[in-house]
Amino acid sequence: MYSTILTEGMIKKIVSSLFLERLKEIERYGQSADEIQWTQLKGLLRQAAATEWGERYRFKDIRSYREYAEQVPLQTYEDLKPFIGRMINGEKNVLWPFAVKWYAKSSGTTNDKSKFIPVTKDNLKKAHYQGGFDTLALYFKNYPDSRFLFRKSLVLGGSHSPSPLNKKSHYGDLSAVMLQKLNPLVDLVRVPSKKIILMGEWESKLQAIVEHVWNKDVSNLAGIPSWMLTLIRRVLEKTGKESLLEVWPNLEVFFHGGISFEPYREQYRTLIPSERMHYMETYNASEGFFGIQDDPKDQSMLLMIDYQTFYEFIPMKELGEEHPTVLPLEAVEPGVNYVMLISTSGGLWRYQIGDTIRFTSCFPHKFVITGRTKSFINAFGEELMVDNADKGISEACSQTGAKVKEYTVAPLFLLDRAKGRHQWLIEFEVFPSSLEEFATVLDQALQRLNSDYEAKRYKEISLQPLELIPARNGVFYEWLEQRGKLGGQHKIPRLNNDRTILDELLSMNVHPES
Repeated sequence: MYSTILTEGMIKKIVSSLFLERLKEIERYGQSADEIQWTQLKGLLRQAAATEWGERYRFKDIRSYREYAEQVPLQTYEDLKPFIGRMINGEKNVLWPFAVKWYAKSSGTTNDKSKFIPVTKDNLKKAHYQGGFDTLALYFKNYPDSRFLFRKSLVLGGSHSPSPLNKKSHYGDLSAVMLQKLNPLVDLVRVPSKKIILMGEWESKLQAIVEHVWNKDVSNLAGIPSWMLTLIRRVLEKTGKESLLEVWPNLEVFFHGGISFEPYREQYRTLIPSERMHYMETYNASEGFFGIQDDPKDQSMLLMIDYQTFYEFIPMKELGEEHPTVLPLEAVEPGVNYVMLISTSGGLWRYQIGDTIRFTSCFPHKFVITGRTKSFINAFGEELMVDNADKGISEACSQTGAKVKEYTVAPLFLLDRAKGRHQWLIEFEVFPSSLEEFATVLDQALQRLNSDYEAKRYKEISLQPLELIPARNGVFYEWLEQRGKLGGQHKIPRLNNDRTILDELLSMNVHPES
């Protein structure tokens, strides 16, 4: 017994000393953000100077951010796609030095086109793995008495084993690619096994995970909230328990990301009824690792500015303009919705990632994700963002006792196309006593959260009250299943400027008794 305690104490002391050194570096974010970001950009330009991209845009001659912005054009995936295609076929020194073997497949949330994002050794080590290390460092800073390192970590990700693109390149979703490079020692604390987590068929995989983990001493969870909730319910069905703490009494933290946690928060509190259960958000995308929630009392995330990533931002209101304003990190302001651009050690240069964020503070820079550049509604000038919708849903649930599983929204144009309403298709876990009350509370919350929405709702100038359509149980799941998008990193598109997705779901939303 004494030797076990001593061993744990020694391990914790070593790990704590490593965390302490890193935490000192993170503390510099508040005083030296400009210097740190310029160091990242200089390093990226130096490493890629001899690549085709570096020679084309004269990386060797760039001496300031202004020169970088003037010489290198803004990029989307479609702009870089031909270059990435050549890299997939084995060409070296195109966007980044050397050949790139691994690619993260990402279809996004608003279309079915597959994107293949280069995952270089540098980006994997300096961004993704560093982000994982820093997440633990910040968690232990907030909860120094935690013992979760000595128990099992349940990681839900990796929808299938990496597959060959050709003889030279392989692809998978990001978590699947990361699993290929993880230190084997991680397998000592992670469940389920790599063989199970990389199974392709979601239902079989889910069942295998449940059978493998229900009797393990799990202390922490990591994954996307919606899919983790599905797994939790299966574990409770397997064990016949009502609370997850009856299954895993040492459970203490859920590291989550990918989608907003707000619509699911109350469901987690119900299934894990404990004040010592913690929730920590991270922002880890195929393109890089960008943010970590460093303060449990603040739901915003700290922008990680020394991961070989250089950030730029376009005000959301200027998206689509021929010559939008582009700002470096030092010039951003709190309270503004920005489109995020990144330059990374993955060979992405001034790349529009597709996410929108809003800073809550500067120096250090903390932010919340507000949505996607293609996932918002501005059909009537209301500029409704995903974070508005998530918070509105959360408030409506809190006031009515409802619980929401999934939802999606689209505009409905009336005969006068200058007027219309939003249609909300919502699948409830627990129905409110009154759908009308839920819709009213939601609409009022949206008006408080979004002044543009409020203005368009004023005297119904252009927006009539929203329409709530209850979804039958499982319709969103079936929609994903039809598209081969169950599990992993796949998500329900929340807001849509057109009706394509909503109409598809409505056509499936036929109740058995009807």
